[in-house]
Amino acid sequence: MKLNNALRLIAGIMIIVSLLLQTYHDPKWIYFTAFIAVNLIQSAFTSWCPMVTLLRKLGFKE
Repeated sequence: MKLNNALRLIAGIMIIVSLLLQTYHDPKWIYFTAFIAVNLIQSAFTSWCPMVTLLRKLGFKE
């Protein structure tokens, strides 16, 4: 799997998990969803994402 595809997959899974946790566990999990959104927005402007750094260390190629 390529780096960008893995990044999108992880972001999507994290959003779904956080929404499920917010719905079935505690409404405060919405802050985690907002954190993911803010991180995606900042990475669009800065071209830097912490998850990309981690995925590169794990051996994913672009």
